[in-house]
Amino acid sequence: MSIQVTWIKCGNGNNWCPLETLNLNGIGDTAGVYMIWHEGNPSKVVRIGQGNPIKDRLNAHRNDAQVVTYRKYGILRVTWAAVPSVQRDGVERYLAQTWPPLVGDAFPNALPIAVNSPWS
Repeated sequence: MSIQVTWIKCGNGNNWCPLETLNLNGIGDTAGVYMIWHEGNPSKVVRIGQGNPIKDRLNAHRNDAQVVTYRKYGILRVTWAAVPSVQRDGVERYLAQTWPPLVGDAFPNALPIAVNSPWS
């Protein structure tokens, strides 16, 4: 099983959102999955997760020393996609298996549900 999701960008739609300065109220009550990474060479995925709403989880990560310590390697960026609740665990599992994050190691015990890459 594979699904297409719409990964969100900021500004004119061509820029990845900065985690630390993003207006979280602009996300509204969107529920789904998210990916946080740091820029750099190489860039690396820092955290993957899900939220209902996503903005609450991102706000928590802004204050999480394990996450923000990676800003020393480059700006922390975030993207998210709306995903129905019945698919959220599987999508999070797929993302974590595909791009193992630097922070977090407990992911839903669910069959992975493949989604399109935010970077394709």
